[in-house]
Formats: sequence, C-alpha cells, structure tokens
Amino acid sequence: MVSTFANPSTIDFSRIRPEIQALHTQLVEWRRRLHQHPELGFCEQLTSEFVAQKLQEWGIDHQTQIAKTGVVAIIQGDRLGRVLAIRADMDALPIQEENEVPYKSQHDGLMHACGHDGHITIVLGTAYYLSQHRDFAGTVKIIFQPAEEGPGGAQPMVEAGVLKNPDVDAIVGLHLWNQLPLGTAGVRSGALMAAVETFRCTIFGKGGHGAIPQQTIDSIVVASQVVNALQTIVARNIDPIESAVVTVGEFHAGTACNVIADTARMSGTVRYFNPNYGDYFAQRIEQVIAGICQSHGARYELDYQKLYPPVINDVAIADLVRSVAETVIESPLGIVSNCQTMGGEDMSFFLQAVPGCYFFLGSANARKGLDFPHHHPRFDFDETALSMGVEIFVRCVEKFCKP
Repeated sequence: MVSTFANPSTIDFSRIRPEIQALHTQLVEWRRRLHQHPELGFCEQLTSEFVAQKLQEWGIDHQTQIAKTGVVAIIQGDRLGRVLAIRADMDALPIQEENEVPYKSQHDGLMHACGHDGHITIVLGTAYYLSQHRDFAGTVKIIFQPAEEGPGGAQPMVEAGVLKNPDVDAIVGLHLWNQLPLGTAGVRSGALMAAVETFRCTIFGKGGHGAIPQQTIDSIVVASQVVNALQTIVARNIDPIESAVVTVGEFHAGTACNVIADTARMSGTVRYFNPNYGDYFAQRIEQVIAGICQSHGARYELDYQKLYPPVINDVAIADLVRSVAETVIESPLGIVSNCQTMGGEDMSFFLQAVPGCYFFLGSANARKGLDFPHHHPRFDFDETALSMGVEIFVRCVEKFCKP
C-alpha cells in the first residue's frame, strides 16, 4: 500500500481543459466496460474490436490484427511535421477479482489488475480529442499493444513495422501507478524499470535411503548450495553502485522424509537496470550452478530466458514529458523523479527502437480504498486519473508537434 498521499481536495483540476473534463463521463464508461471484459495476451479480441469500433466511429484511419490483436491508428495534423507515437497495452491477468463493484470482471479467473483498462481508455480519449482538434503540425500514431503481461507484444509489433510508414520520431506511454497517489506523476530520464530475465534449473543427483547418504548424491543439498551461492552474485560480483536482484522463487524436491531426492527443481527471476549486464547474469548463473554440481558429482539442466530489456527513457523526451506534467499537475507532491522500480515492461522494445519516455501517473486514493497494489485481486484506481492522462498526452502532442 502507498504510505504517503496527496489530498485529492488540494489537487487543481482546472488545468484540464473543459473539452477533456466534459469527456470524463465517457472515459469512465469505456474503462468500466473494458474492465468487465478482461482478456489475456494475444487473446484481446473483444478489446481490440471495441477499440476499432471507436476509431471507426470517429473517422480515424486504423489497422487491426497487427501482431495478432494489436491496433494502430494514424491521426494527421493540419500541417506537416514530426511523428509522435502513443502506446497503450491491452491485456489482463489470470487473477480472480475480489472487488464487489458494478463493473466487476465478468470473465471468471481473469481481471484487469494492473490498470491496462485505464491505459486503453486514456489513449482512446486522446485519440478522440486529437481527431476533433487537428491544429498541430505532424502526425500522431496510436499503438494499442497486446500481451504486455506476457509473453510480450511490443517486440512483435516493432517487427511488424508499427514504427514505420510514417517513421516515428519519438514515443510516449504511461502506466497508472498505485505506488503514487492521485495528483502526482513519476517522470525520470534514464532507467525507469528493470530488465526481466527468468531461469529454470533441474539438479540431477542420485536418490537413495535417507539413512545411507554415502550411496547417494543429494540433489536437495546441491540445490540448496546453488540457492545460497546465487545470492553472492549481486553481493560480490555487481558494482554496489548498481542495482540488481537475483531471486529464487520456486524450489521443489523430495517425496518423503526418509528418502534422499534424486532431483530438485528451482526457478527464479533476475532484474537489473544497466543494459551492460545484458549477457552477464545468464553466464554467471550457469557458472555457479555448473561449479557446485561438478563438486558434488551432480548434473543439471538450465533454461534461461531473457524476456524484456530495461526501460530506458530518452533525456530530451523525458524533459518534455516532465515539463508537460508540471503544467497539468498541481498538488503538494507534484512530479516525482525517485520512481524507479524493479518491475519490468516491454515498452522497453519501443524505447530501444526510437527515443521516448515511459512515465507513471499516480492513481491511488487511500480515502476511497483505492490503494491496493498492482496484480492484487482487489486492485482498482481513482478514475479521476483518466482525464489527467488524456490532458498530459494531448499537451505532449501539442509541444512535440509544434511548427
């Protein structure tokens, strides 16, 4: 839960233009409809159909079925200029919702527990406003991306050419963030979110009777030493000025108290900010496992997956977003730069391809009980943030796409 909150009564919402304030009721309606119909990655059929339907109603050129369920729209300004992309992720999570609200998920075992329904809504609202107010120089490309939660939809969309024709000059995106209160934004240049890598390892020993260990190779003992040794990678191999995490989250072995297990299985995750460590952890983790197994006469199988690179914001685009957020948000806490998280996001693939900024928009409100963390079965957010997000995106377009 968030421990420090801005008082919503002290937030100045007058900085949101009247046309966007008037759109707020629609934003809430769209968000709640999307919340009722969550879908997993690459299965967002209803979601993408809803998005496409709205774009069609508003006369916005768009393409569907990109990287399976992705949607991309193009909004031309009234003059030539640069191209800015705005990205929203669309997928939900395999979580059973525990909120008792009228807009509760109608799909058993599925829930928008990370705010992606809000992201879609904010970007839809931005698209609608821009389609009605094309007094900007350039082009806005709207990207509705599938499968952020897994297995990852950003890279397939980049490979499908969504940053081309016209070529994107910069990209922005936001994440509603219950680690920050309503009336704040988290904006920083450089590393914002961590790389995400995972590993699964099976240790093969030699089973036997628990009272006759000399006839065995105890996979539990070997695997336990591996777990302990992996913790020394960050403690003794990584520069203390850097941030990194190696976590073993699963450990399975044994069937009885008097049987020495012949196999032990573990899995874990690796997180880091510095892209220079891109190959290091995979190599070092295997070295540790191989060395310990060799010393005990055990064997191992290791499956190491590099999922998402770190989210690295461009300095110039982050400065633009920060300056815009400062004009929209007026509260005691305002713009927060100390907002890094070891959480991961595949927005990183877009940011590797073009300069951009991914930022957090505070969405928690403890006074309404809307402060449960992301991926919690009672996650929800203050919908006031929806119109704030639209205003920030619109101002980003107006500032970036100036003649």
